[in-house]
Amino acid sequence: MLPTLTALQAALDKGEITSVELTRAALARIADPGGEGARTFTAVWAEQALAAARASDTLRAAGQARSPLEGLPVSIKDLFDVAGQVTRAGSRVRENEAPATRHAEPVQRLARAGAVLIGHTNMTEFAFSGLGINPHYGTPSSPWDRTSRRIPGGSSSGAGVSVADGMAVAALGTDTGGSIRIPSAFCGLTGFKPTASRVPSGGTFPLATSLDSVGPLAASVTCCAILDGVLSGEEARRPPAAPPLSRLRLAVANTLVMDGADDTVRHTFDAAVARLRAAGIAIDTLDMPEFEALAHINRKGGLVCAEAYAVHRDTLGEKIDRYDPRVSSRILRGRDIDAADYIELHARRASWIAAVEDRLRDYDALLLPTVPVIAPTIESLRASDEAYFAANGLILRNPTLINFLDGCALSLPCHAPGEAPVGLMVAGPARTDARILDVGLAIEQVLGTR
Repeated sequence: MLPTLTALQAALDKGEITSVELTRAALARIADPGGEGARTFTAVWAEQALAAARASDTLRAAGQARSPLEGLPVSIKDLFDVAGQVTRAGSRVRENEAPATRHAEPVQRLARAGAVLIGHTNMTEFAFSGLGINPHYGTPSSPWDRTSRRIPGGSSSGAGVSVADGMAVAALGTDTGGSIRIPSAFCGLTGFKPTASRVPSGGTFPLATSLDSVGPLAASVTCCAILDGVLSGEEARRPPAAPPLSRLRLAVANTLVMDGADDTVRHTFDAAVARLRAAGIAIDTLDMPEFEALAHINRKGGLVCAEAYAVHRDTLGEKIDRYDPRVSSRILRGRDIDAADYIELHARRASWIAAVEDRLRDYDALLLPTVPVIAPTIESLRASDEAYFAANGLILRNPTLINFLDGCALSLPCHAPGEAPVGLMVAGPARTDARILDVGLAIEQVLGTR
């Protein structure tokens, strides 16, 4: 079981371990030729990380710790600017760009909190897929069933594997349609997509500015809450507190979210819900017709294709041959979305959000499987465009609902040890972040996944 941030801070405070030792151990795992490090990281900052760790140990010896992240190695998705480093965004298109002159705001907040920045993690090119496959820098495999080499989930693929394999204690990721929650589900981690506006994204290479969110992947709900407090600037907010189970009222979505589910996910999710009910939580099944309507609203490619095309249209004209064709083909869908379509999308989104929020008004959170299938193999999806796009659509479907809602959501493990990882999503409307973290902690305690 992965150590939590609080357990590691306690060990550091007692002198049982140092930040330098933690950082060296993480770097050793990255460098292990038998591991996934070479596919998980696009850049490793060993010297800078060890210097930061030594500084952290000096501060701690003087009785000073800047935050609960003090001295802990954290990986950074390759969408975030890090001073002196090239932000490749998982692409060969950007490999000759000038190094960043300053940290992205989320990175700067982590550094100010005392986190040790250990390296840039691999990702789907330009964050435009939920699978995590990258033809330029390789694809790290999920920690489950390494013999079969299953996808890690994307787009924050390296972020998930870096934490699952002990190459970092936590990871900084982004989530436009599930890119934090999907790798969390496939790697057996907890991931949190906050309300997008709560965490500033300055210095982050965009995918779709109306949907992009910045958040953590880590070992537990409390870990995610600590990281979210630093990233949002709300460190003083109380830690999550599990409410009495008898006071909780949750809804399980009964529309769309189980369509195409495999037997493992269906059984594991149903068993988790049954355990929550048995613990005294009131859970209703809720029809959500708006979920089925979303495919029609986004039939031309939606906000993500429109906004991604606005970012890439000049570069596509100059360097399209350097893109992953499975990424560029999706971006190019935005070329056919005109200004009227785009304005209509925003208007329909506002109406859709209002309708979904009204259905959820009497509930503390909505429950659904993060992803309706277990992780397929890398090879099965790399070999066929048809298989790739079918899997991508299915794997993105459930998480994307919450991005379109402008909501917040946790994905936390709900499978038994040794079984295929399955994520349970705990979601709510915008600005219900604190409540979702509280509910998530209560669910985590009932399921015993920690």
